[in-house]
Amino acid sequence: MALRRFFAHGKTKTSQPARGRKSGRAFVSLLMLCSALGGMQVGGAQAATTSSSVVARPAPSSFRPDQTDRAFLADLEHRTFQWFWESADPATGLVPDRYPSDQTQSSVASIGFALTAYGIGADRGYINRQQAVDRTLTTLRYLWKLPQNDTPDKASGFHGFFYHFLRRDNGLRLGADIELSSIDTALLMQGVLFTGSYYTHDSASEAEIRDLAAKLFNRVDWRWMLRPDNRLSMGWSPEHGFLPNYWEGYNEGMMLYVMGLGSTTHPLDPTSWQAWISTNKNRWGESYGQTFLNFAPLFGHQYTHAWIDFRGIKDDWSRSAGIDYFENSRRAVYAQQGYATQNPGKWQDYGPNVWGLTASDGPAETTKVENGQSRKFMAYTARGVGRDYTLDDGTLAPTAAGGSVAFAPELAIPALRTMKDKYGDRIYGTYGFVDAFNPSYHDGKQAYWADDTYIGIDQGPILLMVENWRDGMVWNTMKDNPIICRGLLRAGFRGGWLSTRHTIVDHDDAVRLKQQQTQQQQTHAG
Repeated sequence: MALRRFFAHGKTKTSQPARGRKSGRAFVSLLMLCSALGGMQVGGAQAATTSSSVVARPAPSSFRPDQTDRAFLADLEHRTFQWFWESADPATGLVPDRYPSDQTQSSVASIGFALTAYGIGADRGYINRQQAVDRTLTTLRYLWKLPQNDTPDKASGFHGFFYHFLRRDNGLRLGADIELSSIDTALLMQGVLFTGSYYTHDSASEAEIRDLAAKLFNRVDWRWMLRPDNRLSMGWSPEHGFLPNYWEGYNEGMMLYVMGLGSTTHPLDPTSWQAWISTNKNRWGESYGQTFLNFAPLFGHQYTHAWIDFRGIKDDWSRSAGIDYFENSRRAVYAQQGYATQNPGKWQDYGPNVWGLTASDGPAETTKVENGQSRKFMAYTARGVGRDYTLDDGTLAPTAAGGSVAFAPELAIPALRTMKDKYGDRIYGTYGFVDAFNPSYHDGKQAYWADDTYIGIDQGPILLMVENWRDGMVWNTMKDNPIICRGLLRAGFRGGWLSTRHTIVDHDDAVRLKQQQTQQQQTHAG
């Protein structure tokens, strides 16, 4: 069900501080209500699909960025990196959910993006390698020492998973409404795995990074989070047990299964991957001139791809469909741009170079009359467009285009530049793009609403995907990670760059087998 994760994702970020934070439980209730309602449209936007059996597909990109494009992206990447570098606590490595802000919570998902950001910063020369090593070590040491148990208020996690939000002063669970989150832990672990593959120098500090990364990842008990139907639960709490919601269908949950399948300590069985993709037939369809696996907000198409290069590699489903998952997400970007171009909801300024719906802040929970038409506006929510539903209130999130640069640079780069040029320093500042803005929202004080803060899990896709488009650095680093390679192979992926990675996995498995044999011999000898 597309709406299941659509609203569950709302608990990954907070509402704006003045409005208070919504709990994971509140969002679960909301998602169950909307699932019962079925498809939805907001603000007069009706879902449009292509009726023709011949559907346009984006041609391979012939886009050639000019010098101005490249200078702009270099500036955007540097500014976005600075958000992670300056927002993180240098004494613990904890990264806030949003910044600048007076909130007290750290987001474990933001930490995963930050751990990757430090490597990017070292490669780009924003910081030196030793600075990246020191900050990474501080973060991993702190995470490793945080308590893991089933108490409601004296733990940071359980079974290797971490709570969604941690207190910034001591790293413990933020409160009783915060769930042990499988997806936020997965985002953290992507960053952890990146550190293990990036810091390969023969030094004591980089060896410690690799050791801590392995310990943190190996502690995650993926099987504990597994339901009887072989799907992974979205979370757990000591008060209520496992959440009733689970991961299936095409969305950011893909990374959970890849890492779980790649684990050597608590591995998932390949049947879990089959359970996850079993609903693909229900998600495949036409939307705004494209045929693809639909998921309305663009974050679901970006998060896993930020670390894993799916170009040219296919599992059983993608082989049968004749499309890889990268191309699928590329089509989703084209569909979003097509929606904004058609602009069925008649939102202000929408067009070919002004588009982007995903999870983000919004102006307010209110209804206003604009040009004689009643308009419902929202605060934080996961906006999107697809064949299943459309949720749109005129709010645009630059991360929708920024996190899509690697998918469709010919659409994303002109959109980012147009938005920056049109709306200026109200949406582009010290740390790049603010989280969101809404040209259709007028309050009598400003010509339009613009956010005043940045959110970690929206900054992350911009930074990683711009870097992947510019140099492929994050993708190439993760191609050497045996966990990721093993997970993909066990899920049935073959071809492309993965064809040369069997040696990595075979070697790692051989080392593990030898270690097990040694342990068994020592046990018998004892």
